[in-house]
Amino acid sequence: MSYNGSGTFQINTSGQPVVAGTVISSTAFNALTADLATGLSTAITKDGQTTATARIPFAQGISSTLTTDSSSVSTGSILTAGGVGIAKAAYVGTTLNVGGASTFTGAIAVDSVTDSSSTTTGSIQTDGGLGVAKAVYVGTTLNVAGNASFTSTGAVLLSKGTTAQQPAGVAGSLRFNTDTSTFEGYNGTAWTAVGGGATGGGADQIFVQNQQTVTTNYTITTNYNAMSTGPISINSGITVTIPSGSNWVVL
Repeated sequence: MSYNGSGTFQINTSGQPVVAGTVISSTAFNALTADLATGLSTAITKDGQTTATARIPFAQGISSTLTTDSSSVSTGSILTAGGVGIAKAAYVGTTLNVGGASTFTGAIAVDSVTDSSSTTTGSIQTDGGLGVAKAVYVGTTLNVAGNASFTSTGAVLLSKGTTAQQPAGVAGSLRFNTDTSTFEGYNGTAWTAVGGGATGGGADQIFVQNQQTVTTNYTITTNYNAMSTGPISINSGITVTIPSGSNWVVL
C-alpha cells in the first residue's frame, strides 16, 4: 500500500530507494510509477473528481469561502445527502429553514420581544395548530380570534381583585370582585354583578342579595328596569343613571 495506517504516503516497491551508480531497470521504474499512481488515485482531488470512501477527520475544522445561501438540500456552501451530527453549539447567521419536523429535547429561547397582534406577527409564528402538553404562561394579553374551548372537568380561573382594582372597562369583560364576593361583567358602561347579585338558600336558590352601597357609576341598560333591596346609599361623586322609560325600584 502507498499509505500506511497513519495516512503517510510510502514508496514500498522493489528497487527503491535507488542506490547511486545503479542502473534503473524498467521493472523498478514501472513499479515506482505504479506505486505513485496508486497513491494519487487514493488521494482527494481539489477539483472534486474524487469521492471519499470513509469518514475524514478534520482536526482544525472545515472552512468554506463560498458564500452561497442555502434554499434547499442541494444548495449552499456545504451539502450532504445524510444527516449532520453536531456535538457542540451551532450558530446560524441568518435564516434557518427546516423542511421537515423538528424535535427539541431542551428548551427553546427566543430573544425577539415583538408583540403579536395577529397570526402573522410576533416572535414565533405557525401556519398550523400548536399542541402543548404542559402549562402555558402568557405574560400580558392572550388574544383568541376564534372560540375558546375548555374541555377539562376542572374550572376556569378568572381575574379577580377589589372594586378599586377594576380595569378600564371593555364590553364583555368578566372578573371576580373580592370586595363584594360576586362575579361582575362590564356592559359597555359600567361593571355590574353577573346574574343580578349573590344568591343563597342552598339548592332552592331562594335569596337574591345585593350590596347596600353604590360605589361605582352605574347606568341601567336602556329599556330595562332594575330593583334593589334597601336601604341603599350612593357614595359621594357616584352617579346612577336611569334612562328615559326605565325604572329603578328600591324595596
